[in-house]
Amino acid sequence: MNNHQKMGYNTTIIHAGQAPDPVTGALATPIYQTSTFVFDNAEQGAARFALEEEGYIYTRLGNPTQHALEIKMAALEKAEAALAVASGMTAIAASLWTLCQSGDHIVAGNALYGCTHALLSHSMPKFGIDVTFVDAADLDSIREAMRPNTKVVYIETPVNPTLAVIDIAATAKLAHEHQAQLVVDNTFMSPYCQRPLELGADIVVHSATKYINGHGDVIAGIVVGKKDFIDQVRFVGVKDITGGCISPFNAWLTLRGLKTLGVRMERHCQNAFEVAQYLHKHPKVEAVYYPGLPNHPQRALAESQMNGFGAMISFEVVGGIEAGRRVMNSVQLCSLAVSLGDTETLIQHPASMTHSPIAREERLRAGITDGLIRLSVGLEDPEDIINDLAQALSKM
Repeated sequence: MNNHQKMGYNTTIIHAGQAPDPVTGALATPIYQTSTFVFDNAEQGAARFALEEEGYIYTRLGNPTQHALEIKMAALEKAEAALAVASGMTAIAASLWTLCQSGDHIVAGNALYGCTHALLSHSMPKFGIDVTFVDAADLDSIREAMRPNTKVVYIETPVNPTLAVIDIAATAKLAHEHQAQLVVDNTFMSPYCQRPLELGADIVVHSATKYINGHGDVIAGIVVGKKDFIDQVRFVGVKDITGGCISPFNAWLTLRGLKTLGVRMERHCQNAFEVAQYLHKHPKVEAVYYPGLPNHPQRALAESQMNGFGAMISFEVVGGIEAGRRVMNSVQLCSLAVSLGDTETLIQHPASMTHSPIAREERLRAGITDGLIRLSVGLEDPEDIINDLAQALSKM
């Protein structure tokens, strides 16, 4: 049952890309743990290398387990095609290397995942690609930064870790007016909560390590977009440049985790809303950043382009970085760890951890203060998460 266009979204999550194994009848997609594939004859091998015939050649270029994941992700993002790769950074780097060449220009949000910022600020200029960082929530800032050679506008929304919300449709329109393509990192939301392609974006990237897999046992990435572009990323960005192919086992684990995306995201969002409300009322919490709170400046925009407000919260405590360090060192249920989207609640300090590659002055301009704490709300009973935060805040 693969006619996902006629199915409900939660049914699509489970059934898209899935069919009984033709040899054994196995219901679950098998793990094709092989590096290479045998051709029937020399002519078939030549045809596959020439891309004249579909089929498998070598797992760096594709694998049946990986293919099942790609079909499912394309269906969930409402895309023509998808590519599963070794990590979120592979997805980002391979996409940008495919889109750009020496002499090109990228406009990017100034608040991004630290390694993405490092790629754009340090690696791209080495190869003659200029990058301008702007407040991507301000359309005028993007407009002023555009040049005749701008090829890409790159954003995250909600922004990591400030939780600012960027208008995807308006940003896509602006990018297209300048013949540029809009790339959106959709990791924080997953396709269950947000589908940027439906709002005009050209390309979506994910760290599938997070909500796509959802269980903290995989490193993986996803790129979705037009088929022609995905083919270029597969056969140039991954095959020839990064080499970052996903292993069959990690593709299988991601497929397994993805089947529960809908029920997980519903619970993640419910829990996060309760935790955000609690933190917002706490006298020792100075500020809470969560799009679902009524006082979030972009609450209306979030409602218009998101199905749920996600499970990421950032907050600052009274007393700054030292007080925040005490909170993080005092949690018992929450795990002091980077990453996000796990079943467990994770807490971390962006300035010294995930966003440490960004210079302090740039961090502060982007709203990533020294005292900001980022919380990835898990699937535990919300009362237990709140009780743990309460006892940690009482230690301040």
